[in-house]
Amino acid sequence: MVKKINAFTNEEEAEVKLTNVVPFLLEDKLKERGAKFEKSGLWQNYVVSDQRVITGQNPQSAKSVGEAILKELKK
Repeated sequence: MVKKINAFTNEEEAEVKLTNVVPFLLEDKLKERGAKFEKSGLWQNYVVSDQRVITGQNPQSAKSVGEAILKELKK
């Protein structure tokens, strides 16, 4: 089953100059493994929920991820 997911994007890694430091780019690896990767603009608050899988794009998404988790737990 393909899951919608997001994470730190390739563009965000490049902007913080870590593309040559990390062992792989997370966006690329998730796509390679079949995830339906969704993203917003650089450094934007963005959360993806797919059933019980809840992911945030970057640190700006932390509060929204927490709120999405709480909402899921209350179901």
